[in-house]
Amino acid sequence: MTQGSGTSLAATQGSAGTVLVIEDDAANRALLTHLLRSEGFRVEAHENGESGLAAVESVNPDLVLLDVGLPGLDGLELTRRLRMDPRYVTLPILLLTGRTLPSDVVDGLNAGADDFITKPFSQPELIARIRSALRLRRALVGMEAAHSVVTALANAVEAKDAQTEHHCERLALLAGRLGRRLNLAPAELDAVTYGALLHDVGKIGVPDSILTKSGPLDEDEWELVRRHPEIGERICAPLRSFGAFGPIIRHHHERWDGLGYPARLRGEQIPVGARIVGLVDSFDAITHDRPYRAARSLEQALDELGRGAGFQFDPELTRVFIDEIARMSGQLPDPPLDTFALFARRLRPVGPGLLAVGSFATASRG
Repeated sequence: MTQGSGTSLAATQGSAGTVLVIEDDAANRALLTHLLRSEGFRVEAHENGESGLAAVESVNPDLVLLDVGLPGLDGLELTRRLRMDPRYVTLPILLLTGRTLPSDVVDGLNAGADDFITKPFSQPELIARIRSALRLRRALVGMEAAHSVVTALANAVEAKDAQTEHHCERLALLAGRLGRRLNLAPAELDAVTYGALLHDVGKIGVPDSILTKSGPLDEDEWELVRRHPEIGERICAPLRSFGAFGPIIRHHHERWDGLGYPARLRGEQIPVGARIVGLVDSFDAITHDRPYRAARSLEQALDELGRGAGFQFDPELTRVFIDEIARMSGQLPDPPLDTFALFARRLRPVGPGLLAVGSFATASRG
């Protein structure tokens, strides 16, 4: 068995990453070890599935390269066991085999492998596939880290007011449906999701006594509430993808007629993601209890949105959203318990409440 450091890619300086090779043929094992080390990889090699499975935990590899026809615990079963462990959901697994039938490839992919490489393999192709799998893993790990930040911030907001529990997740689900109806690109849907989950993060800077007040707010209190989009913008600015969803956080309280805040944008000056979030946020605020008002019916909520079209809301978005609710037959989706599931299901975000202007009362306090 060749020796490896057991150091993960994230902690390895000057290394292309750590590859765990599980191959029962001594000559192939030596060849793979030499080839990978010559390309800058750290290598840990094992000759059977049982010792290889134990090494996954002790070595913490960045990628597993294993033979299908291992004695005892074969490559397919080893792959299945790894995929059953949540810690290894994103661990790249590449299968090596001399089997070439399409059914063999299907069996490997169904077991959870990321790629299937036939023997004898082309060395340049093998290295290229390994590097491709590692690039994908780095992207996934980065997404998980970003989602953890989003979840922590969203939970911090909802912890301030028990009545808004799951509000952000509900917005993300509904805004995602609306975004898909509008044929938004995947990157735009991602931005709407982040924006929906974090639209109210600035309320961390608003006193609880104001957020939970059962009576009307005075002008000084309203002034504090109106600051939360800009506070949220500053809080989220360090996040890598802020450029995509930041405008949603800042402008989700703008109005179609230009009487919103903080910038008094009008019509299509308002980013489309902010228009989506603002609309769906108002719908959610109307249909759920708030400290200052009891929940109203679905029909009442849709009627209020319709009356606000062209004033508070984008009239075309309002039409599409009301149609989408009708297509759902009023069966609104329940949010998943895990916020990360929102991203896995490619469902995306939404926004906050509005300001009373003239005779038209806004749907939420902010």
